[in-house]
Amino acid sequence: MAGLEALESSGSNPDVSLLYDINGLTDATPGWFDRAMEFVGEYGILLGLVLVVLWCWWGARKRGALDDAASSVAAVVWAPLAAAVAVLVNVPIRSFVERPRPFKDHDGLTVLVDGKNDFSFVSDHATLAMAMGAALFVAHRKLGLVGLALAVAEGFCRVFMGVHYPTDVVGGFALGTAVALLLSPLASALLTPLARAIGRSRAGWLVWAPRTVATAPGAVELPEARGSSGSAEERDLAA
Repeated sequence: MAGLEALESSGSNPDVSLLYDINGLTDATPGWFDRAMEFVGEYGILLGLVLVVLWCWWGARKRGALDDAASSVAAVVWAPLAAAVAVLVNVPIRSFVERPRPFKDHDGLTVLVDGKNDFSFVSDHATLAMAMGAALFVAHRKLGLVGLALAVAEGFCRVFMGVHYPTDVVGGFALGTAVALLLSPLASALLTPLARAIGRSRAGWLVWAPRTVATAPGAVELPEARGSSGSAEERDLAA
């Protein structure tokens, strides 16, 4: 630990240098922008990820067959669950590493949010965001890319706000990705039968709400049969 502290206090540490470079951008930004970044970095991006998850869930319900819808919805549901699991995994990591927040060891930083007195490594926000982004990528490629972009933006915001080192963010990205991807097969095995059972219940709309098409003018609309002829976006949802 003494060697780590010496490295962090020296000017040769790229982690500290990058921290000052990114946080130093606040010197050229107006106050309203800093307040906006505080909200975005603390709440806004995570809220955006939740909205992307809901959007993905809404589309996953529209698969033609219940089994397809159940597996797709299960993959989407894993996204917020993966975030929760990743943060729980992070609890002992933070307690073991016990890395102070950067503003406690380095002068001249602009801290945009108060009350951050816990340990710094790894970043909970970066872990949450990347776990959701990686799990979304498994469920839906296009929306997953949106989720990953939001996660990267979250990491930048945490350093810009002066509350995390860049390596705190990178560690959070690694932890979130590992939890989301490594536990995805187990989550699918557990969540898919549950989703299938819900789909057969009175709450089935939560899992399965296939689109309907008219077979002829004036005919009664029936669920649209979607197999190999389904849309490219629906085929993109994980089975």
